[in-house]
Amino acid sequence: MQRLDLRQLLSQKLSPQQIQFIKLLQIPTVELEARIKEEMEINPALEEGREEGDTDNFDDTSGDDYEGDDDYGNDDVDIKDYINEDEISGYKMQGDRGGDDEDDREMPIAVTTSLTDNLLDQLGFLNLDDKQYAIGMQLIGSIDSDGYIRRELSSIANDLAFSQNIETSEEEIELVLQMIQTFDPAGIAARDLPECLLLQLMRREQDSTTRLAERIISDAFDEFTKKHYHKIQARFGVSDAALKEAVDLIIKLNPKPGGAGAGMTRVQYIIPDFILTNENGQLQLSLNSRNAPDLRISRSYADMFDAYEKSDKKDKKLKETVTFVKQKLDAAKWFIDAIRQRQNTLLRTMESIIKYQHEFFVEGDESLLRPMILKDIAEDIGMDISTVSRVANSKAVQTEFGIYPLKYFFSEGIATDSGEDASSREVKHILKEIIDKESKRKPLSDEKIEKMLNDKGYNIARRTVAKYREQLNIPVARLRKEL
Repeated sequence: MQRLDLRQLLSQKLSPQQIQFIKLLQIPTVELEARIKEEMEINPALEEGREEGDTDNFDDTSGDDYEGDDDYGNDDVDIKDYINEDEISGYKMQGDRGGDDEDDREMPIAVTTSLTDNLLDQLGFLNLDDKQYAIGMQLIGSIDSDGYIRRELSSIANDLAFSQNIETSEEEIELVLQMIQTFDPAGIAARDLPECLLLQLMRREQDSTTRLAERIISDAFDEFTKKHYHKIQARFGVSDAALKEAVDLIIKLNPKPGGAGAGMTRVQYIIPDFILTNENGQLQLSLNSRNAPDLRISRSYADMFDAYEKSDKKDKKLKETVTFVKQKLDAAKWFIDAIRQRQNTLLRTMESIIKYQHEFFVEGDESLLRPMILKDIAEDIGMDISTVSRVANSKAVQTEFGIYPLKYFFSEGIATDSGEDASSREVKHILKEIIDKESKRKPLSDEKIEKMLNDKGYNIARRTVAKYREQLNIPVARLRKEL
């Protein structure tokens, strides 16, 4: 049985302008150029360039929500809404780096040969028949980013049968695999870590140290990974010096021959979103806006409105044309305003971060970082936490001490004996110093590190020590032990 009733609901929806601003806010500057070009391709009312007499000054559009025009689709149009030079002719803001500054030069991208191409080139030098060459290509295609082949040879044989109609055996694949394992970089195409290390050892001079290292990998790998050196020494009956030389040799081997250490990957340099300089003790912040060209409203589209106001407005076709033009002008105006608000939000957020972490930006000392969370910045600039999060998660700042992602400056607080909070990053820095100075013959346990930190005034629990140690990629005490 159908029933009619009346309900009152409270809901919140984002306008198209707000959605556009959010999307623009979360992308880094390096991607902004592509986004602007995309918008110019779909909207002919948007042009690249600067109006005569335009300046970089702007009105502060503070506030978290984007306030756009709501008269979309109205018949009455005012041409002044679209060609107001002071409002929309340019969107660059004060603090932007412009002109011929050295920092505005394009950042280079270093490109080197890919690992796959390098291996295929080496495969071509082998005297292989067509079947062996096809097997070799299949094997090279099965190598993962670390340089390993982790698929079973039976699965590779099945792939060759189904995809290329090549009948082969695991023995034939093994023979070609052994050839590929002689390629550079050493250790490539191994099926597990011990095989990878052995492939590298086999290329070294076969002296007593190398032979002992091979025996350790082949017969005592589990003890080696657990650093049970006394068991290895008892098994092979070797001296402390001989064992140390063999272990040092193994440690110097490359466990990931296909990784970045092989020098055959594409390198993308980081392009910072902010430039922070220290001018005689005064911190100067500017936006890196080289990827954001000047934008303006198309004059030809504005002229269409002039023609509309002077013509018969009862003409249906002309009215439809002007409605289309108005939509494009609205979209162009919203996009330029969103760009301006994006840059305003970025500057306000970064200025607030600098205010909180001023001592660090002056000195560059990690121990000077204060506890700071997203809520602190959001309350300071009067914006929502989600807005600050979008800025912090995808932006970076260039300082005199290096390039840092903004999220680097956010950390929780740790209580101290003095009653003040210390940054978790400060505690991590001290923890790392303690571990760096420890005796590697008897590494410190998490309990001992906890006591040392407590003695320094940091009220921290053992589980927190373990969490910070893992975040710093520092292994447990047993795995830090050295001979």
